[in-house]
Amino acid sequence: MRSNHDIDYRIFGEEMQCVEIELDPQETVIAEPGAFMYADHSVQMQTIFGDGTSSGGIMDKILGAGKRLLTGENLFMTAFTHTGGGKAKVAFASPYPGKIVPIDLQELGGKFICQKDAFLCAAKGVSVGIELQRKLGTGIFGGEGFIMQKLEGDGMAFVHAGGHIIERSLLAGEILKVDTGCVVAYTKEVSFDIQFVGSIRNTIFGGEGLFYAVLRGPGRVWLQTLPISRLASRIIQYAPQTGSRREEGSVLGGLGNLLDGDM
Repeated sequence: MRSNHDIDYRIFGEEMQCVEIELDPQETVIAEPGAFMYADHSVQMQTIFGDGTSSGGIMDKILGAGKRLLTGENLFMTAFTHTGGGKAKVAFASPYPGKIVPIDLQELGGKFICQKDAFLCAAKGVSVGIELQRKLGTGIFGGEGFIMQKLEGDGMAFVHAGGHIIERSLLAGEILKVDTGCVVAYTKEVSFDIQFVGSIRNTIFGGEGLFYAVLRGPGRVWLQTLPISRLASRIIQYAPQTGSRREEGSVLGGLGNLLDGDM
């Protein structure tokens, strides 16, 4: 039997997905601020400090919320509770093109580790904290993989990642080398480490960064084809700069630049 709220859900869409959660009376789902899409009239929203799971004093709650800041998240979360009778629905949308992955924490031993901006929403009772890599080398060179989010509990949680999602099941001792930005999540049994790419030629001309994320089984790992950092760098690369020629790829680009005095 679950101690967290037991929720039903449906995922809609292909590239810009949303998850619709069905709530029974007095059931609650928590979400990151800004993820909300729509809700039935009987669903009431409340802003909570942290993830609402801390039962200690004010200092425990401040500490828990402070840990969320390390992952780049907000001090507060939003809780959506069905206050009426029958069934009610609330939906949350993905922030950029990619996939929403449903995670049953009860099936994964009560703990799930994901990239720091992956969490979307979860059943009330799921704890959202941080997972710091213990090895010094991983901490110094791990980049996006150093500070991860940790989801604990026995309820349903939903994470989001960019592009297409690939799930791999690793056998005991099996090793998978991954770009650090492409690691979405892994189960608690998986060992995470950082490895130097190798030769000076690879480092300078390889274009793939200086380090791999090394995942060692047993366990399950989730990988994404489009890390948000990679997407952002591409947008910045092709964004028009001050004084640059505009619409270079269009038929009318030259005419527009001429009229603007750029030619």
